Amino acid sequence: MAKRPISATIDEELIKWIDLKLKDRAKYRNKSHLIEVALESLKDEGKEQKR
Repeated sequence: MAKRPISATIDEELIKWIDLKLKDRAKYRNKSHLIEVALESLKDEGKEQKR
């Protein structure tokens, strides 16, 4: 799957939460990876609600 860079403005509290989560380097490689995982989870959650 091809990846493309995007830009987003994110609330300061979410930035702090992201920084805390990034301390777990075994789970998330970087901010982009964490955001991608979060969006995939949200996408999957939407699929479950349609059932």
